Amino acid sequence: MHRCESASRAAPSRRSPPNRRSRGAGGCPFATAPDDLSEPVAWRPELTAVTVILDAAPAGFATAAPVDPRALGALLADLAGIDGRHVIVADAAGEHRLWLRDAAPSRPLAAVIPLDKDFLTRIASLLRFHRRLLGRAAGPLPRGWPLTAYRLARLDLMLRAMDLRQSGATYREIATALGRDDAARLSASDWKMSASRSFVVRLVRDGIAMMNGDYRKLLRIR
Repeated sequence: MHRCESASRAAPSRRSPPNRRSRGAGGCPFATAPDDLSEPVAWRPELTAVTVILDAAPAGFATAAPVDPRALGALLADLAGIDGRHVIVADAAGEHRLWLRDAAPSRPLAAVIPLDKDFLTRIASLLRFHRRLLGRAAGPLPRGWPLTAYRLARLDLMLRAMDLRQSGATYREIATALGRDDAARLSASDWKMSASRSFVVRLVRDGIAMMNGDYRKLLRIR
């Protein structure tokens, strides 16, 4: 993408990430380079409904237990941030994303469930994590996380279309580049009314919206 916001949507960390830059014209620094997804990204918990939020248990809850993520399995990510610890635990059925707001070891913990529109997803993610704590199979991730193959394919087309458009390509040229063979054969009047043109216009429109902030919606489950 050729633009980025000044505020990172990755979880804040005390560790300074390498100043890798996107290949877009803006060259904005990212916590994780957009073309390098070899390592999981710890997204901000308020944007990622599958993140389990853990904090110090209230006084009086004598049976509340501490949580050592290292005892749950391989850690795909473990970041000490200014707001606590962000951890991603590997699981064959689907990773567990944890935000330990109180990172002190051996501190009894409680789960925090914000009363927001992602409440049911947060509950489902917490139940998966609780089953893992008990040594049982956690079960599948909530439906809609991660992205389906169809949505990933459309995102790829969207970004390609947007890049071509911003490079000066016409809608007809974009359609041809994306494999719409009829685009080159249609007359000017037929092209204006064609399904291929409508398809490309939607791709470019949605790609620009994604670039301008709608990408955050990808972290929400529908």
